[in-house]
Amino acid sequence: MEKIPMTPEGLTQLEQELRRLRSQERPAVIRALAEAREHGDLSENAEYHAARERQSFIEGRIAELEDIISRAEPIDTSHMNDDVIRFGATVLLADEDTEEESTYRIVGSHEADAGAGRLSITSPLGRALIGKHLGDIVEVTTPRGYKSYEVVNIAYG
Repeated sequence: MEKIPMTPEGLTQLEQELRRLRSQERPAVIRALAEAREHGDLSENAEYHAARERQSFIEGRIAELEDIISRAEPIDTSHMNDDVIRFGATVLLADEDTEEESTYRIVGSHEADAGAGRLSITSPLGRALIGKHLGDIVEVTTPRGYKSYEVVNIAYG
C-alpha cells in the first residue's frame, strides 16, 4: 500500500470533511430518502432520484477519504532548515519575465489548490522546485508555456 505524503494540516482537513460527511451529510440524505419514499411511486419521483444520487456521491467520497486517510503519511516540517526546498516548504518565487512574486506551499496532491497557494508536489512546478536553494533559478514547462522563476525565500513551519 503506497503512502500518501501530506501536511498535518491537510490531514486534519480531510479528517474534518470525513466527520462532517458521516455526522451531517449522510443522516440528511437518509432523511431526504425517507421523505421522498413517502410521496409514493418511486419510478417518477425526482426527489427520490436526486437523494439517491446525492447518497451515492456521499458514500463514494466517504470511501475515498477513508482510503486516503488510512494511507496518509503526515510530514512534520518544523525541524527542517530553510536552505533547500523540500515537501512542506513555503516558497516565495519571482517570475523572471514580469518580476511578479508568488508564494506557494508544497503539499500533497490531495490538499493542493494553486489558487490558495498550495502547490502539489507532483505538479510540474512542484517537482521542479524540490531540491532548489535560495537564489536558484527554476525553469519549468507549464500548461501556459515555458516559465523561469527565481527562489526568493524558503520557509518551513
